[in-house]
Amino acid sequence: MADDRAALAAEAFIYGFALVFDLQEVDRFTQQGIGQVPATPFNEFGHAGELAGPETTFVSINNDTVYSIAQVDLSGGPIRLDVPASNGRYYVLQFVDAWTNNFAYVGHRATGTDAGALLFVPPGSDVEASDGARAIHFPTNVATIVGRWAVDGDADLPAVAALQAAMTLSPAGAAPGAVAGLPQPATGVADDLLFFEQLRVWTQAYPPAPRDLEYQARFEPLGLLAEESPFVDPDPALAAALRDGLRAGKEQLEQSLRNSPAPKQHGWDLTYHIFDYNLDHFEVGALDAPQWKMAAPDAVRYLVRAGAARGGLWGNHGYEAAYAMVYADADGDALDGNARYELRFDPTPPVGAFWSVTMYDTPDFFLVANPIDRYSIGDRTPGIRASDDGSLTIVMQREAPDDEIARANWLPTPDGAFRPILRMYEPADAVFDGSYALPPITKRG
Repeated sequence: MADDRAALAAEAFIYGFALVFDLQEVDRFTQQGIGQVPATPFNEFGHAGELAGPETTFVSINNDTVYSIAQVDLSGGPIRLDVPASNGRYYVLQFVDAWTNNFAYVGHRATGTDAGALLFVPPGSDVEASDGARAIHFPTNVATIVGRWAVDGDADLPAVAALQAAMTLSPAGAAPGAVAGLPQPATGVADDLLFFEQLRVWTQAYPPAPRDLEYQARFEPLGLLAEESPFVDPDPALAAALRDGLRAGKEQLEQSLRNSPAPKQHGWDLTYHIFDYNLDHFEVGALDAPQWKMAAPDAVRYLVRAGAARGGLWGNHGYEAAYAMVYADADGDALDGNARYELRFDPTPPVGAFWSVTMYDTPDFFLVANPIDRYSIGDRTPGIRASDDGSLTIVMQREAPDDEIARANWLPTPDGAFRPILRMYEPADAVFDGSYALPPITKRG
């Protein structure tokens, strides 16, 4: 029985990882903040005043845009969002439910840059929007709004700050109630069983899409469907099975990151579709189209969802921002700060907004401090130098290059292993149909 339950526990870890990891970060945000974004209570925006740096310990955070983040809790009733006109400036407000489904988008691509109003409707509510607002129906009472504002250097920060200040969340009901916040796990659960206790509590508070309920019911032998926690004083055989399953599930997840099922191109994992596991929830700005819905067995879909959270929590759908990541060079050798590399774009990525390459360490996927405080490089980076033929060569190495042009195009690497991400905001069709190919990362002489 223990062996069977261990295998089931590994499946439960993969199934529930995105939910637990997401809500852990939701809790961290409300209690501690994330990097430049201060701790902020539910139903208020927290704003960064500058681009993220190495002090922002959040998985694969971008260094392209200034963040505005809100954790929304509709347990007290509907909420109204008012957004200002950004006058053509790129921004996106991405809506992510507790299961990490991207279910709505507001901003440059999705709704334009005029001023507007949205009404957030709780699950199961029949509230209707009025006063010119557009309704967004939330799949779960708690969800995250990840706002990203394009900024053109330090001199542009005050203009972004004014836009951030003009964006407001307010109760929409006549008599809004108090919000419930995240339900807390039972006290007294051992640290190495806490994941399963959080999964038990949070699956009940934030039910998944109906299509997932039958699969979730399989975990009843683990105690994950119990009303009272079985993990405070668990049966020793169950505890052993859960611990074995947790180890196996974590190993499977890490292996999936290294051996991504995404298509590969010159060493890059083309993870343009890793957020397509949402099959059920499509509100304003979210594309309900076959090419953006994952056609895979449920178990595969859950593994992709877990990997997307582990390697890029709160990432956008590919049509908003296409992501490609790479662990190895053109020879198949792991990228390492002890070597020197270059990445030659000819031409540069075709986008409607902008593109960048950002440097991260592994296995945390954090930004790492470097001597020139440069964490990404792209089409908006001041001082980069294209060649006479129009190509652009990015130099990746730990120490400063000797050559002047190479120094201008230098993206510092950390010690040890690293993993860059290419981001393409509002990518052209050529990115998806294969007519634009990403170049390999090659060793420098």
